[in-house]
Amino acid sequence: MSDKDLEQQKREAAELAKKKAAAAAKAKAAALAKQKAAEQAPESSDAPETTAGAEDPKELAKKKAAAAAKAKAAALAKQKAAEQAPESSDAPETTDGAEDPKELAKKKAAAAAKAKAAALAKAKASGAELDEPVGDDDLAKAKAKAVAAAKAKAAALAKQKALEKASGAADDDDDAKAKAKAAAVAKAKAAAAAKAKAMAAGGAGEDDLAKEKAKAIAVAKAKAAAAAKARAGAGGATNDEPAEEVKPSPNQPYLDKYEKVIKEHLGEEVLENSYINTLSKDVPTLVAKPDTYYKVAEFLKYNEQLGFDYLSELHGTDFQTHMEIYVHLFSYKNRQSVALKVKIDRDNPETYSLQPLWEGANWPEREAYDLLGINFIGHPNMTRIMLPDDWVGHPLRKDYEPYDVEV
Repeated sequence: MSDKDLEQQKREAAELAKKKAAAAAKAKAAALAKQKAAEQAPESSDAPETTAGAEDPKELAKKKAAAAAKAKAAALAKQKAAEQAPESSDAPETTDGAEDPKELAKKKAAAAAKAKAAALAKAKASGAELDEPVGDDDLAKAKAKAVAAAKAKAAALAKQKALEKASGAADDDDDAKAKAKAAAVAKAKAAAAAKAKAMAAGGAGEDDLAKEKAKAIAVAKAKAAAAAKARAGAGGATNDEPAEEVKPSPNQPYLDKYEKVIKEHLGEEVLENSYINTLSKDVPTLVAKPDTYYKVAEFLKYNEQLGFDYLSELHGTDFQTHMEIYVHLFSYKNRQSVALKVKIDRDNPETYSLQPLWEGANWPEREAYDLLGINFIGHPNMTRIMLPDDWVGHPLRKDYEPYDVEV
């Protein structure tokens, strides 16, 4: 056979394949249409009008699917014919062998058409099903809101309970403070009573104080003697040498003068004691009796030989066995100073005010009242000067018990 005959046979075989594919596609489309009609027949028995109205879009979908299948089959046939043309002269066998992929293409086209038709039918039959995911979101939001509301209620309850506890704790603190105040007052009273009994049992408190002062003077003298020995010489001095005698204070003549003038004018019994205070720059010191304290102070100011016209210091001290008032006076005329002391009862600390004699005694006496509880008779304004008026106790007393332990 010639080449022309072979080409002619190939063309004829290709045309036959196309016709067969088109016929098969038509047959399958018709079969699908019949199957759809048979499936929808039971559904449309109750509502014939609705079914009839729904046939138009379905028919259109079927026709479109059939046309697409035909076009795909034709394209595949052309492609296969072009690929098999140069291979061999056995065209009928090649053409027969090419039917399998065509059949596969047809099946795929038919399946796609079915899927499209089913999707359209479902969309028309039940459009409400598409809203179900939105409903799930709303449910989740509602649950979240309920959880948030529950948390807010729990937080509000917790705050309320905390406030109730805080108010209860404040009440407990007030009760505790009241109890502490009562306990402090009771302790102070008990300590005062115990000290009063101790003073009543042994009345030698003043003698003990004098002994303590004498001991301090002796210690000071011993230290001075030891220092003098050390300076005397490390090699020449011997341990057998007697201690150097302590020289009398240069202020001793002034003390003797004060004692003599006071006793001449006021009597021998107005002074309780007198000495040179070596621990305070050898100040001449006079100790007056409680009932002669103001009289001696007045004499020290107005006597022409003494003339102590300036009060530079006044303070009180709690010695536990008694209270003591210390007054430091200075004479501008004589350029000399003197210290005046008086011992008073600790349980009833009271003495006369020196404010009428020296205005400088005003605030120091108020301070002694504020911190030690000493009352100065005749003071124009005997009130606290440092602490508030409602303060409990006097902080410089040795038996002071703080009302507020946190301060």
